[in-house]
Amino acid sequence: MLKTMLKYTFAGAVLFPFALLLALSFGQNWRFPALLPAVWTMDNWQLLLTSQSDLAQSLLRSLSISAGIATAATGLGFITAKHIAYHPWRQQWLTLAYLPYIFAPVILAATLQFFFLRLGLAGNVPGVLFAQLLIAYPFGVIFFTGFWNDRMRAMEQLSATLGGNKRQTFLRVLLPAAQGALLVCFFQAFLISWFEYGLTTLIGIGKVQTLTVKVFQYIGEANIFHAALASLLLALPPAGLLWVNKQVLFKTS
Repeated sequence: MLKTMLKYTFAGAVLFPFALLLALSFGQNWRFPALLPAVWTMDNWQLLLTSQSDLAQSLLRSLSISAGIATAATGLGFITAKHIAYHPWRQQWLTLAYLPYIFAPVILAATLQFFFLRLGLAGNVPGVLFAQLLIAYPFGVIFFTGFWNDRMRAMEQLSATLGGNKRQTFLRVLLPAAQGALLVCFFQAFLISWFEYGLTTLIGIGKVQTLTVKVFQYIGEANIFHAALASLLLALPPAGLLWVNKQVLFKTS
């Protein structure tokens, strides 16, 4: 009985923020001390999710940027980590991978903003992509360094002994063995990009309106209903990706 109560309490605590955001996204005219909004309407969804609205464009832009960053960081990190893990100067290269995390993303962006301006990468999507890759790519390298261990090297040597070339070993041995790790890294890199605000704001100089930027904009405008809708859209893709991640990992294990 206690175990069941704890399970439902935990589920309720997890789902409550989503339910609150969903309710607020349908509300209008909410004034203190009323417990609930005075008006319930679909206007917020109809207004903000039309193809011409800023929020819809920000959602698509965020999905594109985050998916691109996650794919690049996972792929590049996987390959780079292999060379670093087996390199005589392994510790020195790993130290360089940690350098972007010495400063907060906002401080890092402020430091690099001058160079982005001179290179014409400020205020556009390519610049934001490159800036986010500066923190997501090292994460991928650090994440996969532990994957490339003596066991993986032994599997490569065994494949070569059995007549497999490098391409066959990579596609048929290493990639299947790394399936779970690749998925987890993709998920984490997606979240790094998806929730990135300070770096995107400074490098994008307000012109690259991602969904995270729109949420803070609505909050600054004290527009709680639009902020609730944008926050709900911000929370749903990571939640869906987490569910997919869980299902795939359980099937793999």
